[in-house]
Formats: sequence, structure tokens, C-alpha cells
Amino acid sequence: MRAYFRNTIRTITDAFESLDEEQYSLLLNQCADCIKNGGKIIASGLGKNTPICEKFVGTLNSLGIPAAFLHANTAIHGDLGVVRKSDILLVLSKSGNTMESVELVRHLRNRGINMWLISFAASSRLFKMINSKIILRLDGEGDNWNIIPNNSTSVFLILLQGIALNLADRLGVTLDEFKDNHPGGDIGERLQNGSGGIYNE
Repeated sequence: MRAYFRNTIRTITDAFESLDEEQYSLLLNQCADCIKNGGKIIASGLGKNTPICEKFVGTLNSLGIPAAFLHANTAIHGDLGVVRKSDILLVLSKSGNTMESVELVRHLRNRGINMWLISFAASSRLFKMINSKIILRLDGEGDNWNIIPNNSTSVFLILLQGIALNLADRLGVTLDEFKDNHPGGDIGERLQNGSGGIYNE
């Protein structure tokens, strides 16, 4: 069984070896500028990418960084109202051809929204529609059929969490700010008591 985990770690490591650091830094800069100018960071996805986006948004909110989740399926049924010109939109799509995400981007392009594609496909409909993108390499999902969203969602989660934490550093978020937003659980108790160390919620 350990072979599976070794292969998974190898696949994830390889994916991040393909990360364009200049593009990543540019994304962080634009996210920081967005927040400083009163905007928010919006993450959009579909299917198994939904909880990945929600985790990212939850992390940002806990850090006091304005963020929202836009479900690609309900976006064109009224949820587009959450998007403002000052916002930045991160679109997650493994294939870059997800119909709902393509429709979402088509509508928002007319508004001049700053959009970034995060994907594993260097040739797709979204790749052609969105100017700014981070494209990672993915050798496989790790299941017997190479079809179950597994390694792809793990990479998406790690990347987005990296964005959240690196952005917090750039914005100078303090532990006291995090403390104000997280009064509950073991983390909240430890922070309120002023104790340090590893927090287990």
C-alpha cells in the first residue's frame, strides 16, 4: 500500500516542479493589489473542485482577506451578481473545457473582469479565453482508470492554500487578525489563552 502513497507524492511533486514561478508571483501581486483596492478574490469551480474552492475561501476569510466562492453551475442563474469590477476571479478546471466554466467566463469577459485560469490543460477552450493562467503538469490521477478526481484536486488544494498563505504574508496579516476571526475550537482556545505551538482543531 505504501507504493500508492509514494506514487501520489511523486505525482504531486512533479506537478509543482512545472509551476511557472513568474506567473505565480504575478498572480500573488495582482491578488494583493485587488485586496488593497477594495476588491475580493473569487474562486470558481465545479464538481469535486467545489470543496477545494470553499476550503481556499474559508482560509482567506479566516485571515481577514475578502473572498467568495462562485459555483460555475449557478453563476449564470443570478450568482454573477457577486462579481465586481475590482475583483479577481480564479477559475479551476482540470480539462479547461468544462461547459459551465466556459459559459461563466464568456459572460464575465464582457465585464472586463481580471480572470486567471488554473488548469492542467495547455490547449483548451478556457486556455484560449483567459489571458492569465497557471498550467501545471499532471501525470495521472492515481486510480486504475485515470479518471477519478484525485491527484488533480490534491494539487489544486495545495496550490490554492499556498496562494492564501503567501498572500497573507504579502499583505502583512498578523496572528491577532487571525485570532479575531477564529475564536472557536481548539485553535480559538489556544489563541485566546496566548499559547503557542501546533494547533489541532
